[in-house]
Amino acid sequence: MKTIRTYILAGVAALSLSSCDDFLNTVPKDAMSPATTWKTGDDAAKFLVGCYDGWEEGAALLYWDAGSDFAYNNFPWEGFTNIGNGSLSPSSPGWSFYDFTIIGRCNTLLENVDKCVFSSDAVKKDLIAQAKAIRAYNYFRMGFLYGGVPIVKPFTSAQEARVPRNTEQEVKDLVFKDLDEAIADINTTPAARGRIAKGAALAMKMRAALYWGDYQKAKDAAQAIIDMGKYELEADYTNLFKLDGRDSKEIILAVQYKSGTRQLGTIGQLYNNGDGGWSSVVPTQKCVDNYEMSNGMTIDEAGSGYDATHPFHGRDPRMAMTILYPGCTWKGYVYNTLGEELNGKKNPNYPSNAANSSKTALTWRKYLDPMSQYSDIWDTECCPIVFRYAEVLLTWAEAENELNGPSANVYTMIDKVRTRVGMPVVDQAKYNTKEKLRELIHRERGSEFAGEGLRRADILRWKTNGKMVAEIVLNGPLNRITGTIDSTLVDPTMRAVVSGASKVEDRTFQTFHRYLPIPQWNISDNPKLEQNPGYAK
Repeated sequence: MKTIRTYILAGVAALSLSSCDDFLNTVPKDAMSPATTWKTGDDAAKFLVGCYDGWEEGAALLYWDAGSDFAYNNFPWEGFTNIGNGSLSPSSPGWSFYDFTIIGRCNTLLENVDKCVFSSDAVKKDLIAQAKAIRAYNYFRMGFLYGGVPIVKPFTSAQEARVPRNTEQEVKDLVFKDLDEAIADINTTPAARGRIAKGAALAMKMRAALYWGDYQKAKDAAQAIIDMGKYELEADYTNLFKLDGRDSKEIILAVQYKSGTRQLGTIGQLYNNGDGGWSSVVPTQKCVDNYEMSNGMTIDEAGSGYDATHPFHGRDPRMAMTILYPGCTWKGYVYNTLGEELNGKKNPNYPSNAANSSKTALTWRKYLDPMSQYSDIWDTECCPIVFRYAEVLLTWAEAENELNGPSANVYTMIDKVRTRVGMPVVDQAKYNTKEKLRELIHRERGSEFAGEGLRRADILRWKTNGKMVAEIVLNGPLNRITGTIDSTLVDPTMRAVVSGASKVEDRTFQTFHRYLPIPQWNISDNPKLEQNPGYAK
């Protein structure tokens, strides 16, 4: 479980903006003396590195889908099992996002930046804009997940830091105020990979507006990103999730990691047991079921060609690009998670043969393929994506559909994402109403972004017949497939022969789970905090 941090002042060592490596090699310090800092623009730039250190976490992005129907976290102590199955409570909240560390650092920088002398006003404005964007992102994340949270300022004592929650609307107002001010002053081009520039600040505004249901604001922000002309879809979808793809023009912002300095060991936790991993977070069969057939029909449509005995055959190509499924070819051999034995020996990847084997018989492929790109899977430079251009196009489409219903441009935006992977264009005769097109857009987001940490928020904000989608997809048993593998077949999608299902766990979702519980230790530290409704101590 993530350790809850307290309000702190953070200082940093020297910062060079010339390269991403220099940026990541800069190690934040615990404190900076007011007597020796806040004199030059370089002092402020050094401190800004501390604002970036943990502004978002790659581990959280890779784990977050386990809080949805698309993934499962096998080890409760890692923080997402109880979020996914609904057993979370104030004393056992799972991974906590209730954290003001980064906000505190940004506040400190913004309080002191006017003491510094900068080389130019533009440099100063850009630095302030980055800090405001980081602060806004952290308030947005907490505001969406917890509702109203305290809007804090630098405090001189623990007693002074005990403040009540602001309303969610007040948090929203601050988020958009900070982002609008940041967008006005921030540079168009980032100083290094991983730094926030105009496109990233607009993407933050776009996502916040979409999640909070302000479709006009979301569409306008998406359009502003499109109008920049800086981003485009990567021709090879799989390249986005490889080390070689870190500088893709599709990526607007990603969390940066560097081996030996700030490495991402979570990658090792994603591989299956047979590859030396932990299978900590694995995709579910529900995730597989979301993908359309390659002809554009859903698996439950008559005439789609779907065969439950061979559920991986004839599917949207993104399924095989995203998931290692039973029977697929992996590192030159047949990936077998259905057979209890292999070649007369215990199969290390069979779900019940080891604690570290995938309990769903599935493994993520995103960020893991090829395994050879990592010399050490526990010390990687993988940079999980926070925002990419495909999200801009699908956000524009969703917002425009909600505002005005189907239009030629909505179909165009969706088709750009679909055809990139070889899927057919949207059947406009079939998806000819706002309601039908909404269903397709929801499914498209699921297929495009599976394993990237967006699914939980989507099923919380989407409604079906007045209910959150989460109430529908997170109630009931989570099952895995059972069956056999015919490794003699050439077609990998036909090798798995499914004969049944086995329960992984039971899941529940109640309406009050829309918001996470504030951890009890935070309420104990600050008695002025009120717990979210529905959660007993």
